[in-house]
Amino acid sequence: MTVIRINAITVPEQGGDELARRFGERAGAVDHAEGFEGFELLRPTDGRGTWLVVTRWRDEEAFQAWVASPAFAHGHRGVGGEGEHSPPVALHSELWSYEVAIEARPEA
Repeated sequence: MTVIRINAITVPEQGGDELARRFGERAGAVDHAEGFEGFELLRPTDGRGTWLVVTRWRDEEAFQAWVASPAFAHGHRGVGGEGEHSPPVALHSELWSYEVAIEARPEA
């Protein structure tokens, strides 16, 4: 059963572009993980300061394998360009966990 993990990241107003840049630099890092089904970075459009990182996984085991992988550790080590440690962009984050209860798709 598909599981959804949403990382809700609170970012100061001036930090959003930097957050998007950092995720853009890592684009594709998770694409080949076993059980990975998709990724979206959602930018708020209603004045909120919370960005959402939405990932879809085949099952809980696939997600946990990704979190335990060296690729995950590499992508989340907080290092910026030229080997320098970048200051954190987020003020706060929390991980939300969901499973798909009903899925609708447009008819072809």
